Amino acid sequence: MIHRRTFLGAVAAARLVAEAKPNLLVILTDQYRFSALSCAGNGIVSTPNLDRLARDGAMFENAVTPCPVCVPARTSIHTGKSMHGNQVTSNAAATDTELDCGPSFDNLLAGRGYRTEYYGKYHSPYKLALTYKNKVAYAGARVAGAPSERQQYLAYLDKYSPARPLKSGEVMNKDFQRPYIPAILDGHQTDPGAEPSQGEVYGWLQIPKEHTHAAYTVDEAIHALEGMAGGPFSLTCSIGPPHPPFLNVTPYWGMYPAGEIPLPKNFRHDMTWSPYRERQLRMKKYQNPENIRAGLSIYYGMVKEVDDQVGRLLKKLDDLGLAGNTMVVFTADHGEMMGSHGMGSKMVFYEESVHVPLLLRFPAKIKPAKRIVDPVSTMDLFATVLDYLGAPAPQREGYSLRPLLEGKKPTPPDFRVSEWAGNNVPNFMVRTRDWKLIMAQDPASRARDALFNLKDDPFEMTNLLGEPGDRAKYRKQADELKDRLLAWLARGASPLATGVRDRKLG
Repeated sequence: MIHRRTFLGAVAAARLVAEAKPNLLVILTDQYRFSALSCAGNGIVSTPNLDRLARDGAMFENAVTPCPVCVPARTSIHTGKSMHGNQVTSNAAATDTELDCGPSFDNLLAGRGYRTEYYGKYHSPYKLALTYKNKVAYAGARVAGAPSERQQYLAYLDKYSPARPLKSGEVMNKDFQRPYIPAILDGHQTDPGAEPSQGEVYGWLQIPKEHTHAAYTVDEAIHALEGMAGGPFSLTCSIGPPHPPFLNVTPYWGMYPAGEIPLPKNFRHDMTWSPYRERQLRMKKYQNPENIRAGLSIYYGMVKEVDDQVGRLLKKLDDLGLAGNTMVVFTADHGEMMGSHGMGSKMVFYEESVHVPLLLRFPAKIKPAKRIVDPVSTMDLFATVLDYLGAPAPQREGYSLRPLLEGKKPTPPDFRVSEWAGNNVPNFMVRTRDWKLIMAQDPASRARDALFNLKDDPFEMTNLLGEPGDRAKYRKQADELKDRLLAWLARGASPLATGVRDRKLG
């Protein structure tokens, strides 16, 4: 029998939770492709903590990045504006201390009494970071007046995992300044004598798992949570992996044996009609089966480490009694090719590069085990977060996903767009649930356009604007997608609309 005072006390506590302003925890990863989730059907890597988020909340099965490159994508997430709407067209914009493309959702929440903090990789124009209570550290080169996140982490390593001389078979990783044993596709192996770039580093990093970059970032976020429990708060934990350098520590090294990993189904794609054929030809080492199995083994190990670190964050929310009133967002800025279509890295509009995880959990508002198949964009998070947290949002190019989650009208449009800047490359992708158009923005561009039927061709092996007979057959479908793109460009008052309109597809 429940004592009356105990029952009334529980009711009062529940009422206080219901009346309290909701909190926000954003877990942002880098270069994490959608297919690397076990809840998305991956039969190799295990992601039980992310599966739990999907089970307890909503999973978007067709979420795309607004741009398959870090800084433009992250800035769109923060602001709800497109790459061109933000004037952020490359990673170089992150060091621009004068560019003002805000306000971000955190800027607006800070103005409504939220304590906002950000830990880990910060990779957006720095003015967006000025309302955070902590001193946000920029991810790469030092920004004037701002600390460097890399230097902070190296100081941490010097304290807890000091540097030591190299042993036989080891090389030094310049990012972490610690030894690693290179894998077969590491730059030291494929181009001896040259210093590999970050994206060419693959191997077994010789530091304890408690002191990895991901663990350090989550340690900081957990410490912040402990100090923010009184709420309301918005906390972002930006975890670096599975972005390169592609390095595993024990126990993740060899956790997924390379010999047991199947090659991507589009690994041996004939790229004759692909917009990215020239790019593929420059990436010879990603057409070696042994290399790709080794790379995927490391990549999946990094994904597993991310999942374990997410588990630590979710446990801390539970331990602090915050889970019931905290909206949790898990997503990534973009994906990673890792052998698909015989390529590596990102910067292309194939699914492995643009299709990203998006999981939302909010027990007070979002029903569990929701699966949303409509195409959405991570740019929609700006409006969605502010909608659920009860903060007015200025109209931007993104949409609130709340109507989709609650089955209400009006729902957002049935397509989403991704962008990339450059000459003679595809600049736009417009994607519905079943169709994808990739096209250039300039009538004079030498880039090849492409149309894919994702329902029948999920691995994007057949460009329906390739063979001359197909071009005529599928012209109407391609033009319909182009019309959607033109409507989207008009909504954002984009100066690129004229070039898109005048480009003849094919």
